[in-house]
Formats: sequence, structure tokens, C-alpha cells
Amino acid sequence: MNIRRDDTVIVLSGDDKGAKGKVIAVSPKEGKVLVEKVNMIHKHVKPRKQGEAGGIIDAEGAIYASKVALYCSKCDKGVRVKVKMDGDKKIRVCAKCGQEL
Repeated sequence: MNIRRDDTVIVLSGDDKGAKGKVIAVSPKEGKVLVEKVNMIHKHVKPRKQGEAGGIIDAEGAIYASKVALYCSKCDKGVRVKVKMDGDKKIRVCAKCGQEL
């Protein structure tokens, strides 16, 4: 997976198509990511301690990583990634314009 935590991504398909957001968490085993304010679900939560309120809360649901692309601010769209070597370091760059991501 070429998507990491704190990357800005754009959703390519589904109900939230075109939405941009920051990646909260990545699950490489499942091939899924959690994106801020995307794929919102209603979660029914029971109160765990006395005095704590239960109820229905909104939370982000996982989305397949293949449905999102890294967002390039220079190209202003979702792009593919190319790896450029800078000495011993690998740097991810936009495949179209070459800007660091």
C-alpha cells in the first residue's frame, strides 16, 4: 500500500466520491483506510460506566484503499505515486508533475 497515515487523499468511487480528507488509520492486512469525514456510520454505544451516556454516535467507517488516491495539490487531483531515490532515502513523488507528496 502506498497510502500512509496523515496523507491527504481523494475518494475515487462510492457515495463520497470526490471528497478529500486526511488518513486517520491504515490497515494493510485488510487493505483498508480510515479517512476523516468520509464513509460516516452510526454507531450504537452502550454506557460502560455509571453516569456515562450511551446513544448513537457518528464515526468514520473503513474504506478500501483501492477506492482512494493520493491528492496532489499542484495537479489538484488524485494521482499515482512514483518513488524517487534521494541518496539512501525513498521519496514519494507525483507521477505527473514530480511534486513531493
